[in-house]
Amino acid sequence: MDSHIDQNGGDTMSNVSVKELTSKPDRNVKSSVFSLKLLQRIVMILVGAALMAVSLEVFLVPNGVIDGGITGISIMVSELTHLPLGIFLTLLNLPFLILGYKQIGKTFALSTLLGIVVMSIGTSLLHHVPALTPGEPLLGAVFGGLILGVGVGLVIRSGGSLDGTEIVAILLSEKSPLSVGQIVLFINVFIFAGAGFVFGWPNALYSMIAYYIAMKMIDIVNEGLDQSKSVWIISEKYRDIGSALTDRLGRGVTFLDGEGGFSGDEKKIIFVVITRLEEAKLKSIVEDWDPHAFVAIGNIHDVKGGRFKKKGIH
Repeated sequence: MDSHIDQNGGDTMSNVSVKELTSKPDRNVKSSVFSLKLLQRIVMILVGAALMAVSLEVFLVPNGVIDGGITGISIMVSELTHLPLGIFLTLLNLPFLILGYKQIGKTFALSTLLGIVVMSIGTSLLHHVPALTPGEPLLGAVFGGLILGVGVGLVIRSGGSLDGTEIVAILLSEKSPLSVGQIVLFINVFIFAGAGFVFGWPNALYSMIAYYIAMKMIDIVNEGLDQSKSVWIISEKYRDIGSALTDRLGRGVTFLDGEGGFSGDEKKIIFVVITRLEEAKLKSIVEDWDPHAFVAIGNIHDVKGGRFKKKGIH
């Protein structure tokens, strides 16, 4: 009897040990992955904020060119008061940071705080660095916009922000028919108008150029140059087209059931995701099999999972 109890006890302890051995590595792996992702996010925010500081102090501000949003207001207030730009970048963004913490979340607020603090310190450290394009506001606007867009894009991609205007726009968009982009554009119209009075109207126009370039660069950083596209194809030769797309583009396709709105006939719809560079090839493949096929193509901001990684085109 005693030996039986000891044996069961030994088995129980053995099972516990096995569970501990198998569960601890899983927890360690998850912890390591989380730490790596957190470190990656922090590094991207630091780099992004540093790039924005370089853009402001080395290209834009020395040429009287501003950015939109709170950053633009900070530049104008700094010019009028002759106080360091970094002070206003922090003070003017602080109320919106608190608002973002309450309405959007802790992670967003902390990421934004880190970015704004690094950007403010960076502008203070770079304030006496000579401009790379002195007396050339157009060059300053172009290269300043490029660098600024990359910096802001990295911070946004990491879950933060460098300007309180975006926080206001996100909250206002929930209670109005306007989109976030439309609200930001509306606010910036008044900011760039103010720049005309502070720096002169030619510089206000240069500021618009810098802002436009920055917005394009933000899109590129967040969406990539190789933008994804979704494609819907309706054709009687759906199997042939689907096989050709899989074979020649290396893309997985999905067949969806559809019904003609006018005829009521059952139809098959091919759904596939491609990159912008593959669009012409896809049209060529469809044209070869069915010149009368219906093809609809739209832009996609993000793609995850599935068979999106592919082999080469042929």
